[in-house]
Amino acid sequence: MIVMKFGGTSVKDAGMMARVIEIVQSRIASKPLVVLSAMSGVTDALVCAAEEAHQGDEKRALETFEKDVIERHTLATRELIKDSKRRKILDDSLEKHFQEIRMLLKGLAILGELTPRSLDAVLSYGEHMSTLIMTAAMQERGLGAERVDARKILITDERFTQASPIMIICEERTKKTILPLIRQKKIPVTQGFIGSTESGLVTTLGRGGSDYSAAIFGALLEAEEIEIWTDVNGVMTADPRVVKDARTIDELSYEEAAELSYFGAKVLHSKTIRPAVEKSIPLKILNTFEPDNPGTKIFKDAAEDGRTIKAITFVKKLSQVNIEGRGMLGVPGVAAKVFTAVAHENINVLMISQSSSEQSICFVVEERSTDRAVKALNEIFERELERRNIDRIHAESGIVIITAVGMGVKDTPGIFGRVFGALGRCNVNVRSIAQGSSEHNLSIVVLEKDAEKAIREIHQEFELSRAP
Repeated sequence: MIVMKFGGTSVKDAGMMARVIEIVQSRIASKPLVVLSAMSGVTDALVCAAEEAHQGDEKRALETFEKDVIERHTLATRELIKDSKRRKILDDSLEKHFQEIRMLLKGLAILGELTPRSLDAVLSYGEHMSTLIMTAAMQERGLGAERVDARKILITDERFTQASPIMIICEERTKKTILPLIRQKKIPVTQGFIGSTESGLVTTLGRGGSDYSAAIFGALLEAEEIEIWTDVNGVMTADPRVVKDARTIDELSYEEAAELSYFGAKVLHSKTIRPAVEKSIPLKILNTFEPDNPGTKIFKDAAEDGRTIKAITFVKKLSQVNIEGRGMLGVPGVAAKVFTAVAHENINVLMISQSSSEQSICFVVEERSTDRAVKALNEIFERELERRNIDRIHAESGIVIITAVGMGVKDTPGIFGRVFGALGRCNVNVRSIAQGSSEHNLSIVVLEKDAEKAIREIHQEFELSRAP
């Protein structure tokens, strides 16, 4: 069997949902499990409504919900479902969800607070509503679809908004619930992104988590393949909005795909690779708008295509935090204190670099975490700052990490020289550099104003627009 995950743009309206049904129908012989995201923009609308309610503006929250959520789902239902009896059942189910969301928004307005737990409760409805509509539409077209509630299968820890699955429980429930449907030649339709705790509280796997859900289901069912359907023809050599002649990559190894997803490639959720790797299940990135395009295949034994670097990606809206001081030279434990302070604040560090003289350490975080990081470091190094062992702790905003990814980075001499030669030609100054321990990536930090020309120059240096 296979897992087919369709993202928000693939189910954004009735027309796209009809297209998805045609694609699923073409895969019936492969015994598909269908995993859906919310309709495009619905999760953002639910976040907006929840924040408006939390700020006390109940009227505006309900207006946002009416316009951006209720109207869109109602319109899709009218266009897709013609049978009056089936439409009545679907309308009643959707209205039940609408009422529950209204009650949640009113509760947030009364309490005046928005916790991760309550946010997960609100956001989970997007996927529930898209799967209700899709299942009914598939049934009306003669497909044996059956809706499955992911909350009863994907059991997670209690880290609301960033939950992780408890795989041993998920496996037991998946095999008990989904496998019998597949054996009966049914098409299970379930939600991505959401799960629940053992006590039944709704959780989400983080934004973009529908990919992760699909990979989890694929691993638990030992699927032949996991298909991620989106709005592009696979993974590209660079963001086509930055590099006009960027090209689709035919094959990637698991390692290359993991590096690309971590460092900003939006096609794949960064956690998706892990379950597939553990069971050696190939992933395919495919385009709902061009279903005949072969897309990108990601698997263990991806063939080398003769290129040292396969793709350039980047992460924006970052800051580089610098700790500098001659008193740090040869003093053990400085790095440990730095990252203990940052970890205590639950701040994610994207890249680390230290000078060979040991007189400076720098690391990169999201801009929104900058002030908390600097404050935590000033507190933990208060004594060292007083004694001048550390001269200063400061942050530089407007930072971008550019990462060149490819298996050839590991074994090919001269990669660094070519990258820095390209940057020199376009007059871009490098703030810091790092090479991943996997040796499959080379990351450089530049100012945001220089990022796009740097990406284009590196892309051209390695001739990534040319077919291998």
